[in-house]
Amino acid sequence: MIRAAGVDEVTDADFEAEVIGSERPVLVEFTADWCPPCRQMGPVLSALAAEEGERLKVVQLNVDTNPETTNAYKVLSMPTFMVFRAGEPVKAMVGARAKRRLLEELDEVL
Repeated sequence: MIRAAGVDEVTDADFEAEVIGSERPVLVEFTADWCPPCRQMGPVLSALAAEEGERLKVVQLNVDTNPETTNAYKVLSMPTFMVFRAGEPVKAMVGARAKRRLLEELDEVL
C-alpha cells in the first residue's frame, strides 16, 4: 500500500487497539492500491497529520488486505473516510476532497 507520510497503517489485527481504543479522535482512510483518488489523498492526509496531529490521529487501512474491518463498517467505495471518537464512528465521508473541505467537515466532529 502507498502510505501517506506521517500516517500510520492499521490492520484488522490492531484496529481495535489503534482506533477504537484511541484517546484522540481518529480519521481512518479506507484505501486500496488500485484506487487513483486514494493516491491523490496522500499529500492531503500527510498535511492533515502534520497540522492536526495534536487533536486528531490519522491512519490508513488497506481494504484488500483487511476485509474484516472493511466489512464490519460496510465500506463499499474508496476512499472512505471515517472519524471515530470514543470508539464509535461519528462521521463518514466518501470520495477524494481538497484539504480545506476535509478540514471543514472534520471541524463538525472535532
